[in-house]
Amino acid sequence: MKENKALFTIGMAAEMLEVHPRTLRNYEDAGLISPTRKGTWRYYTLRDVQWIECLREMVHEHGVSLNAVKKLLKFTPCWNIIDCPFEKRKRCSAFFSNTLVPKKITRIAPSPKREDIAA
Repeated sequence: MKENKALFTIGMAAEMLEVHPRTLRNYEDAGLISPTRKGTWRYYTLRDVQWIECLREMVHEHGVSLNAVKKLLKFTPCWNIIDCPFEKRKRCSAFFSNTLVPKKITRIAPSPKREDIAA
């Protein structure tokens, strides 16, 4: 599955992320995400969903406000804001989209979710 192909409606993305669709609209209003729009419908890619997971970590686990995230991203990549470990970066589409990342780094698959392991 291509990471940059719009696949998920706002409801589907919200369910995957376990958030209310209003949360995604708030992130869009703040200029932190920009889903593909077709009329009034929003479509999210797998890359969008991965970025929102990182965004939520910055906001909820590290206490960075949306306005602060927006300002900080002008000066440094997200992994520098929350000191993201390299193993986690190897799963991150934002990290691999950055032109400063050496192409020799081997990308690893996302780690399975806890409920997938328990099943």
